[in-house]
Amino acid sequence: VSGAAGVLVGHPFDTVKVRLQVQNVEKPLYRGTFHCFQSIIKQESAFGLYKGIGSPMMGLTFINALVFGVQGNTLRALGKDTPLNQFLAGSAAGAIQCIICCPMELAKTRMQLQGTGEYKLKKKNYKNSLDCLIKIYRKEGLRGINRGMVSTFIRETPSFGFYFLTYDCMTRYLGCEAEDSYVIPKLLFSGGMSGIVSWLSTYPMDVIKSRLQADGIGGVTQYKGILDCVRKSYHDEGWRVFTRGLTSTLLRAFPVNAATFATVTVFLMYMRSEDNLRECEPGPVIQQPSSL
Repeated sequence: VSGAAGVLVGHPFDTVKVRLQVQNVEKPLYRGTFHCFQSIIKQESAFGLYKGIGSPMMGLTFINALVFGVQGNTLRALGKDTPLNQFLAGSAAGAIQCIICCPMELAKTRMQLQGTGEYKLKKKNYKNSLDCLIKIYRKEGLRGINRGMVSTFIRETPSFGFYFLTYDCMTRYLGCEAEDSYVIPKLLFSGGMSGIVSWLSTYPMDVIKSRLQADGIGGVTQYKGILDCVRKSYHDEGWRVFTRGLTSTLLRAFPVNAATFATVTVFLMYMRSEDNLRECEPGPVIQQPSSL
């Protein structure tokens, strides 16, 4: 549920981020975040912002289940609820969900780049996200499906560590308690800030991941691997290439993660209402120092 809420809120920003990250620096289509938004809506209609939404909508259901489940169980296994353990538990969750995240983001990226600048697609390479993955598999096998796996792992592992650590610190500082009348705004703010910190911690690697996953479209391959991609990107475009699309990412990060954490918490509060308390295990799924 929280995954679906996050995708609906943030996918347009993600489309803009990917377009900016992989556009040709010699012939750029977009001058910046807001110009990219305007151009996509004008040239491809508002639906252009939601290209490739099928993949994350399906994948994030399993990803969020993995992330929150692994994080909670890892934290319990570590024993003490300390900042270091919060980081380690989050990192473990980030590492494991790469199995689903990498193919999902590959399909999403390919779909988002399909028909760039066209109001009506003249030729569709992929009908949908599933068709995209099937065609990549037939052409490149498992290696093609997992293109960008190493860069995804390098990005996601520390990113989720900072994600849960920041959320834990923010909720402790704000004093989030179930009986607090302002608990929802506090959770929204904490979730939003955790998303921003998470993205800032590993954003350059996300640029590399997007470029590697977009590489090969049209049959032309530019990069041999992560280091080659870093070297060529820096040589051609300078250090600013590693911040390409950051504005749209941060604009997306706050509402998406605010919606994600708030939806999880409200859903659990409803499920653990007084009528259902006897049927539920006591204690929080989201490990917080409060009655939540």
